[in-house]
Amino acid sequence: MMKEVSKMEVHSGSSLELAKEVVAGVESKVRLFMESESVPGLVIGIFSRGETLLVNGYGLAEVARGIPVDPKMAFQVGSIGKSFVSAAIMMLVESNELSLDDSIYNYFRDAPESWRSIKIKHLLSHTSGLREYLDRPEPPDSPLTLRATSDYTENEIVGVVGSFPVEFGPGQRYSYTNTNYMLLGVIIHRITGMHYFDFLEERIFKPLEMNSVRQGLQKTKPRDGPRGYELKEGRVRPVGPISDTFNSTADGTLYCNVFDLAKWDAVLYGESLLKRSSLDAIFTTFRLNNGEPNEEGYGFGWFIKEANGRRLIEHTGNWGGFTSIMSRYVDDGFSVVVMCNLDFDTSDKIAGLAHSISDLIKR
Repeated sequence: MMKEVSKMEVHSGSSLELAKEVVAGVESKVRLFMESESVPGLVIGIFSRGETLLVNGYGLAEVARGIPVDPKMAFQVGSIGKSFVSAAIMMLVESNELSLDDSIYNYFRDAPESWRSIKIKHLLSHTSGLREYLDRPEPPDSPLTLRATSDYTENEIVGVVGSFPVEFGPGQRYSYTNTNYMLLGVIIHRITGMHYFDFLEERIFKPLEMNSVRQGLQKTKPRDGPRGYELKEGRVRPVGPISDTFNSTADGTLYCNVFDLAKWDAVLYGESLLKRSSLDAIFTTFRLNNGEPNEEGYGFGWFIKEANGRRLIEHTGNWGGFTSIMSRYVDDGFSVVVMCNLDFDTSDKIAGLAHSISDLIKR
């Protein structure tokens, strides 16, 4: 399962070069991680402001048929996709089609009165007080299921969310729930008349030539692409199919390859996509009603942290048998992306690998 199947790409001549011992250290860490965690396949990318420093693929994209990983393959990136949605919302802010201080009730007229005080900025920062709309497998009191045969309309999903009590007042505290970004996708649809993915494709993916990005719909999955797995009773097993409804929501259901994430990384350093004021809003920890920054350092679609004196902006993703992370050390101008086709219960392990790799890279 650990067979290396693609020639490693190591690039020099950039403002940040990887020494041979760094490359060897990365290889060692990746292989040890895959062996210890029974990871079928993995892709790693290290970039300097979008410029490729190192890219490699390891292991198998599909175990049963022995299909090797190719770094050009699109992996499910889960909640990394929230960064695209936050950018889309800021585009609509810039065009005066909505405001961060708009009540979400403006877009959900059948919602309960408790939604009137929830603003767009509360959805972006996970401070809305709305509970998770679809846990895994699902909340015992939720009618929504992940079964492949279960399909729901946007209105049906929003109606279910509206039936749940709000857990705390908006802006009082932070609580990460996918509900927030699912609703942002619906809002994009209701403002623009376009499904959120179509809006992202027109405004972000096509202009940046991010040609690998697609939804996780069953009909769009390439036959020889990576398959998602989970570890059960010590064995790696394929994850079963999920309803296309929940592979097309805005909370994190996109496939993307490592090279297109490098393009995304690069554009976020400049102002060709968004104004500096919008980028500053995205990359600033959101403050609660008491004036204190939220305890997890969440901005709009990104976690903002400090690691060993470096400013770190990152997000993990976990969905459908895949786990991923994109870590951007913006002061030093380099980023680490790791994507694997194994579902971890939490993102701590994949984050640990990415952070240990970043520690090998000298500033």
